[in-house]
Amino acid sequence: MNINKAKENLKEVGFLELDTPKDLDYIKEILKLKKEKNAVILAHYYQEPAIQDIADFVGDSLQLSYKANEVDADLIVFAGVHFMAETAKILNPDKKVVLPDLNAGCSLAESCEAKDLQAFKDKHPDHLVITYVNTSAEVKAISDLCCTSSNAKKIVESIPKDQPIIFAPDRNLGAWIKKETGRDMLIWDGACIVHEAFSIDKLIDVHKKNPKAKIIAHPESPDYILKASEYVGSTSGMINYVKNNPAQEFIVATEAGILHEMRKEAPKKIFIPAPVEDASCSCSECPYMKMNTMKKLYLCMKYELPAVQVPEDVRKKALIPIQRMLEISAR
Repeated sequence: MNINKAKENLKEVGFLELDTPKDLDYIKEILKLKKEKNAVILAHYYQEPAIQDIADFVGDSLQLSYKANEVDADLIVFAGVHFMAETAKILNPDKKVVLPDLNAGCSLAESCEAKDLQAFKDKHPDHLVITYVNTSAEVKAISDLCCTSSNAKKIVESIPKDQPIIFAPDRNLGAWIKKETGRDMLIWDGACIVHEAFSIDKLIDVHKKNPKAKIIAHPESPDYILKASEYVGSTSGMINYVKNNPAQEFIVATEAGILHEMRKEAPKKIFIPAPVEDASCSCSECPYMKMNTMKKLYLCMKYELPAVQVPEDVRKKALIPIQRMLEISAR
C-alpha cells in the first residue's frame, strides 16, 4: 500500500481502520515499532486488557499526566481518550502525540464547552475556576487550576477559604469534594455517562448475594452510590485499596476495565463489577475508551496518525493550570 495515500485516507476518516493481515502478530509488531520509532505507550486503566499489558505505563489521569511530563521518547502513543492525549501534547509540544482513534472522546468533556464556561465565568468574575482534567484544551486554557479525582481534594484545599470557586464539569465529583472539604463551590452540571449508569437497586441485590464483598466507588458516581460504598477514591486509589485491604471480595463501581489491573495486583481476590440500569449489560464500560483496539494501536504507530494537535496560543494558556496542578500535587 502507498503510505502517502494511506495517510491521506487516515486524515479523511479521522481514525485508523485500514485492513491488516489476518495472521498479523500485533504484539510483536507493536514492540518492533516501539523500538524503531523510540515510542512510549501510555495507557489508562480503562483500556482493554491487551492494550494495558503491552503499554509502557498504565495509570489514572494524574499518573499519566506525570508520566507525559517526564517521558524521553520521540513518539507518545496515548491509549486513552482525546483529552488525555491533548494533555500530553500540551506538556510535550516538541513531541509527536498520537491517539489510536481520534473519535475517542469523553462525555464529561463534551458537557462543558469553552464558550459556555467562559459565559459562566463572566457572571462570576470573583470566582477561581478549577476544572477536572476531563476537559478540552480550550477549557483548560480559561481555567485557573486543573485537578484529577486523585488530587481534587488537595487542589481545593490549597485555595484560601475566602476565595470563591467554580468547579467544573463533573457534578458528582464536585459534590463529593464539597462534602469532603466543606467548601461552598459553584458546581457545573456535567456527568460521566459511565458512572451515571449504575443502579442502586441492582447494587443492593448484588451485595445481598455477596454479603462479604466491600463496595468501592469512583467519586464520579452519583451520591446514592457513594453513600452505599465503604471506600470512595480515584482509579489508582481503588486499586491500592483492594490490594491492601484484607477483604477478599469487592464490588467495584467504576469502568470495568479497572478489573484487569485489580486481578493482576490481587489475583486471589474476587472482583464484581457494579451493575448498571441497562438490563443487556452486567457492567459499565466506557464506549469511548473501548474504541481503541490493538489493531488501531498498531496502525497508529505504523503511520504515526492520527496526530493530536493543540494551537500554540491555546497550549500555552492550558499549560498554566496543568503545571499548577502538578506542582501542588507534588507537595
